[in-house]
Amino acid sequence: MEPKTIQQINQIFELKNNQMTVSKRAWWIAGFSFVLCILPFQSWSPLAGAWALAFISFFVFLVSVVIGFMLRSRGKKLQKLISKEDLLASWQMKDAQKKAFVSYLFEQEIGKNTLILFIISLFAIIIFGLFILFIDDGKLFMFAVLIGLIVFLSAFAFGMPYYYRYKNNKGNGWILLGKKYAYINGYFHNWDFPLSGLRQVKEMKAPFRGIQMTYYYIDTTLKHHYTLNIPVPEEIDIDELIYKLKNIDN
Repeated sequence: MEPKTIQQINQIFELKNNQMTVSKRAWWIAGFSFVLCILPFQSWSPLAGAWALAFISFFVFLVSVVIGFMLRSRGKKLQKLISKEDLLASWQMKDAQKKAFVSYLFEQEIGKNTLILFIISLFAIIIFGLFILFIDDGKLFMFAVLIGLIVFLSAFAFGMPYYYRYKNNKGNGWILLGKKYAYINGYFHNWDFPLSGLRQVKEMKAPFRGIQMTYYYIDTTLKHHYTLNIPVPEEIDIDELIYKLKNIDN
């Protein structure tokens, strides 16, 4: 089969803007929490005097507004891919490709979380161990807290990869690549903020045929890199795809 050009693979597709969907939900939550924040101050309200509820509702309102604005901005960027305004390439993973992709992400997540769990547990054992050795009272309580902490961290570390695998298996399989955005199986990535950009694009042959994209961003904790391993079907001209991504500003 002859490799296809970028124009040939950008077939017509219908894709729901999940960023806008979550943004709308955040605005609904913001409106509801704002009402709950006001009601405790009204004498006629059955919630009059419920100051704890007012405080919590105000906090939920602020968080929802921030999420609403943030995802609305991301939704506009994703829409530029869906409308093909900033789209460079798009395709939908086949079942076998998607299965290999999801399995790879699961194994990567398990390995990373196991290492993090080991490091945190080691520090926790050292810190709690010192307290248990040198305090006279509460040794049993401190030991119980240590065990509880390790159990909680273990459940989180090994539970989240299974959750993400479930989410990825439920994904639509679509991959959309743009000038400064990427949509991969339901997850949106962007590197269009100040002091950010695409650092590297290269071909990968294992554990599946594809491309590896690395973008960077700079925040208050200095420079960070994020790598995307993206499966590319055999019928797509991978050299042309890499060339387009490397020369997006030309």
